[in-house]
Amino acid sequence: MSSLASEKAVIAVAAHCTEDELVVVLADGRTISTPLSWFPRLREADPESRGNCQLMAGGRGIHWPDLDEDIAVLGLLEGIKAH
Repeated sequence: MSSLASEKAVIAVAAHCTEDELVVVLADGRTISTPLSWFPRLREADPESRGNCQLMAGGRGIHWPDLDEDIAVLGLLEGIKAH
């Protein structure tokens, strides 16, 4: 699969944080989760600030306006592969 094709396939349709994880639902039906320990700003934030997230760039990223934090969805998958 080409890089461009894989980037198009990695689109988030929803995201939320639990007490310990960032959980992202992808357009293709997959759900991925990563530990909040990977993201110090999210880990240290209060639940209300963690809960205030928005999808950006057509679902290619997640933004937390209260925390000035942005995470690329493709980067999450690459991070999961590395761990």
